[in-house]
Amino acid sequence: MGQNVYQTLRERGFTYQTTDETALSELFDRETVTAYIGFDLTADSLHVGHLLPLMALSWLDRAGHRPIALIGGGTTMVGDPSGRNQARHLLSLETILANQASIRPQMARFLTLEPDGQALLLNNADWLMELNYISFLRDIGRHFSVNRMLTADCYKSRLEAGLSFLEFNYMLMQAYDFLVLREKQGNKLQMGGQDQWGNIVAGVELIRRVTGGDAYGVTLPLLVDPRTGEKFGKTNAGAVWLSPERTSVYDFYQFWRNIDDQETGRLLALFTYLPLPECQNLARCPGNLINRAKEILAYEVTSLCHGHEAAGTAFLASIKAFGAADPEGQVVTSSRLAELGTDLAAHLPTLTLAQAEVAGLDLATLFVKADLAGSKSEARRLIRQGGAYANNVALEATQDSALVSELSWLATGQVTLRAGKKRYKIVKFV
Repeated sequence: MGQNVYQTLRERGFTYQTTDETALSELFDRETVTAYIGFDLTADSLHVGHLLPLMALSWLDRAGHRPIALIGGGTTMVGDPSGRNQARHLLSLETILANQASIRPQMARFLTLEPDGQALLLNNADWLMELNYISFLRDIGRHFSVNRMLTADCYKSRLEAGLSFLEFNYMLMQAYDFLVLREKQGNKLQMGGQDQWGNIVAGVELIRRVTGGDAYGVTLPLLVDPRTGEKFGKTNAGAVWLSPERTSVYDFYQFWRNIDDQETGRLLALFTYLPLPECQNLARCPGNLINRAKEILAYEVTSLCHGHEAAGTAFLASIKAFGAADPEGQVVTSSRLAELGTDLAAHLPTLTLAQAEVAGLDLATLFVKADLAGSKSEARRLIRQGGAYANNVALEATQDSALVSELSWLATGQVTLRAGKKRYKIVKFV
């Protein structure tokens, strides 16, 4: 199997807490390990926040171990209280099943799923939906102390705002998942975000109490944007999604291209398969060359999620908009690309509006429709503060309520809108 994959994960920055690091490392040395991470089905796409657990499972897969991506068809119907100050919106079973169908192809980009590979995609609805409540309380619930459960961070943070009894059951259900997978699949390891530590430890202890068998837990670090303090993958417009229908490939690429310089090495180690020394060398690029390292990061991650062709198109579109550094640090400008006969305008993200949709449409609303602002008030603020551009000309502060139909864009058929320095959208009028 080559290098101990637990050591690989630790060296690349994947591990935050481990229940028994020495024993777990020895386990990977002596046997093929089955390990799982749970993914609740709250949307029809995964987002950037899911990439870290997917990459962790992928490293196990590549090393010849047996990863399980556990779809939370059952737990999604309850809602995980971890990291939230209010209860999740409850979804119907039909919506959950539709979400599962949508995210399977996204997971297949990272895992060699059965029947062609060794990775499994399972759904905990297969056993949770069939539970007898009284039997579950007697067989599983008796192993849990309410006093101890209330000390877990996922519950403590919710007690003031209000914690429903429905959500209170979540820890038991997640622990039961681990027990089922231990008994049916030989699964010995659960991984998850650092906010899942209490739930993971509960599963480890439940397995030891019920079966006497060994079980281990690892949490992955919570990534936070050092510039904003927000969870990694959050923007003013919301989450950065893996679905191109929710987040265009261009915007996805730009998200990675625009990360903080100081984060480059860490994110290369976490979100690419590049050798660790190469990631470290790229992170040490001096001056403007760090932008080359960030382009490599953006291209590699976009390739993983959308394929090499789409990543290449996004890279070229980025050059069209901003220019790019070559390995010597010189800038390849869009005008130089024009000399080479490279037309990239068609690759920028585009919104198409019919003439009927333009009637009565003001500029602030247009920026919202173009996903360049999260709300009309945010768009107005952007325009009034000089951060909104049309065809690379700053809009006047008083233009936030101007009607699109009164501007010259309809005659030309399109306009290139920009919010701040990096976010573009071509709007075409047909």
